[in-house]
Amino acid sequence: MDDPMPSPYALLFEALWLIPIRHYLYALILIWTVFFYKFVEFHFLGEYFRGRVNLIYNPDSPIYHGVVSRCRTLHSRYVATPWLASPHLQTCFLNFHGLPPVFTYTRKLFRASDGGTIALDWLTNSHVVDGDPHNQKEISKEDTTPIAVVIPGLTSDSSSAYLKHLAYNTAKSGWNVVVSNHRGLGGVSVTSDCFYNAGWTEDVRVVLDHLQHEFPMAPLFAIGTSIGANILVKYLGEEGEKTPLRGAVAICSPWDLLIGDRFISRKFKQRLYDRALTIGLQGYAQLHEPQYTRLANWEGIKKSRSIRDFDNHATCHVGKFETVDTFYRKSSSTQYVGNVAVPLLCISALDDPLCTKEAIPWEECRANKNIVLATTNHGGHLAFFEGLTASSLWWVRATNEFLGALSCSRYMHIQKIQESGSSGSGKQDETSINQGPYLNIAEDGLVAAANLEENTTRSKEATLVLNQRGPKVKDKRSFNVLCRQTKRSIWLLGYIGMVTGFPLVGMLMNYLFRKKQRPITASKS
Repeated sequence: MDDPMPSPYALLFEALWLIPIRHYLYALILIWTVFFYKFVEFHFLGEYFRGRVNLIYNPDSPIYHGVVSRCRTLHSRYVATPWLASPHLQTCFLNFHGLPPVFTYTRKLFRASDGGTIALDWLTNSHVVDGDPHNQKEISKEDTTPIAVVIPGLTSDSSSAYLKHLAYNTAKSGWNVVVSNHRGLGGVSVTSDCFYNAGWTEDVRVVLDHLQHEFPMAPLFAIGTSIGANILVKYLGEEGEKTPLRGAVAICSPWDLLIGDRFISRKFKQRLYDRALTIGLQGYAQLHEPQYTRLANWEGIKKSRSIRDFDNHATCHVGKFETVDTFYRKSSSTQYVGNVAVPLLCISALDDPLCTKEAIPWEECRANKNIVLATTNHGGHLAFFEGLTASSLWWVRATNEFLGALSCSRYMHIQKIQESGSSGSGKQDETSINQGPYLNIAEDGLVAAANLEENTTRSKEATLVLNQRGPKVKDKRSFNVLCRQTKRSIWLLGYIGMVTGFPLVGMLMNYLFRKKQRPITASKS
């Protein structure tokens, strides 16, 4: 009797078993390498062939020929830290740790004319040189040391790793640095019905006017990062020749918020970033729940699954915008690029996972003689780590070199005074730091608003040195909520790192959670 025909699967298994194990390992390594370069966008080898900084400028630009041409950093290559040679790895590492320098700020609280409180965190050159915050000298009106005003990104404050890199290295270069925290951030309560947003330039205007009044001999410069860069460029376009700034730098600006909104909801990886940022915004809203409950759609804020959802339920209500698209169009800095009248260096990474290169106004920047646009093929969002130990950020070095060359040149902007004798906000004379706000400062470092009548005998100047562990909030419930929101955001960023660093695991997780992603996508359409 003939033997039964063997199963074709058994024959296939026997044939595969005959292939040497090392060949399977070679195939696995090849597949892993292809996925690693494709999904994680790892680019270490490519930097040696196309890592040069690309400069866009007007051929007749005096800023390029007189300032940027002297900056070696902008005329060399940017080579990322080898083990962070990916935009996703760089961006996630920056948010997880970032290896920031250790120091403490000196805080002064500023009250705007509408009653809003802005925390100004100072790091002076004397502080960095002496290393003792108790021996830090107050800046006098006759001080001629240039001041760099830093405008943070979305939900960032002076404790963010990238801002610490910037503040420390700029102060070490001989400058005085002040981080102008957005309202409601840095442990300071919101004391008016006005919140900041991606196009809110009034706070920059009043802070610069205040600094010009307090330190008339010190030249003012500004550095904007991410959303702060969009705010800065928009402000420069609005003010034109009237701004007191001598020069400015914009880092990783989103430029066109409408294009950015489409980009961040386009792919799975971008939607993860969108969700992480939304969690941060919800944590910010939780700290100021009484105001948002009264001024916006609180239930919609809690259910928001994207930045667009949050802007629809919060920003549009508070800022009185008809639609989210209206807010994005009016707040985008692209339309103001042509009016910038001060020397402006713009730095962007073409692989930025949050701010797409599609939104960069290439021709507008080229047409303006005051602007030089520097782009790198890699760098991530506000990262640009360099060196084997990732101890420094390339864009910080480029910024300091540009501002140093500009401050020693004849190309600094000279403010054009209005004939009426007033600029921007005419109420600034009544908003000096010595006039308020009246605050309760607890032993744990809390800064919270108090009733004006109860504090008429209090000092009109509130100054404190930030605890190195960061500002604390008196409302423990709100603080715990923010901690939970922050942990969720950090874990989501960790998930991004897992997805990008281990693509096979990421594909499995994407498949398992696909059903949860469908409602998010449907809500956006």
